Amino acid sequence: MMVKNKLIFRVFTASLCLVAVLAIGYLTPRKWGNYSHTNCTVPVAISNQGIHTDIIVPVKNEYFNWQQYLPLTEIGREGNSDYKYLAFGWGDRAFMLETPTSATINPVTAFKALFLPTPSTMHVQGYWANPQNTETKCVKISGANYLRMVNFIKNSFQLDATGNKIKISYGYHNSDSFYEATGNYSILRSCNDWTAKALRKAEVNTPVWSTLSSSIMLHLNSGCQCKLTVDS
Repeated sequence: MMVKNKLIFRVFTASLCLVAVLAIGYLTPRKWGNYSHTNCTVPVAISNQGIHTDIIVPVKNEYFNWQQYLPLTEIGREGNSDYKYLAFGWGDRAFMLETPTSATINPVTAFKALFLPTPSTMHVQGYWANPQNTETKCVKISGANYLRMVNFIKNSFQLDATGNKIKISYGYHNSDSFYEATGNYSILRSCNDWTAKALRKAEVNTPVWSTLSSSIMLHLNSGCQCKLTVDS
């Protein structure tokens, strides 16, 4: 009985320590103090989808035109070419393709995504206006930092032998699609870790532990003020 109690105590202590470490990582930003920038030209939004985060960027600005990399007519079923914004998200392929909402989560797929290295996918969605139905925050970054983020996103697409992106299927709506992505998904490299890494390329603050979408939103800060507008 004494041995059993000691084992239970050790498991409880280890669990408590793990929770404490994760909580510290959740609440601790990677940057401290005043790190404001003067060159704030490109607005970038982060959308919290509840489980994962998307990066929302302008389709076209003076630094980069996404239409030259990803034809807009190929994204949605309706073949639209007039999107103003594109949202990018990376994650477990099976989970993202099978889970349009949190109510449709398959426990087996979720278990595999958490505890096994699994193939990944890029989810791309077109928007005509800034999304208003999710928690969305905006930061502004410099043109140079924006291009670093763009390159990171581009390098997340897996290409075929001829250098073309590999489309898997259309997405949940009429304005989105899934593409083959580079890298494997795991509990050590989650969808939100991908978002955090993209943000760090652009010198945007992120948490030490970035696995949860809420931690990304909590620490999102580039040192430049930004306000989302509702496009007409």
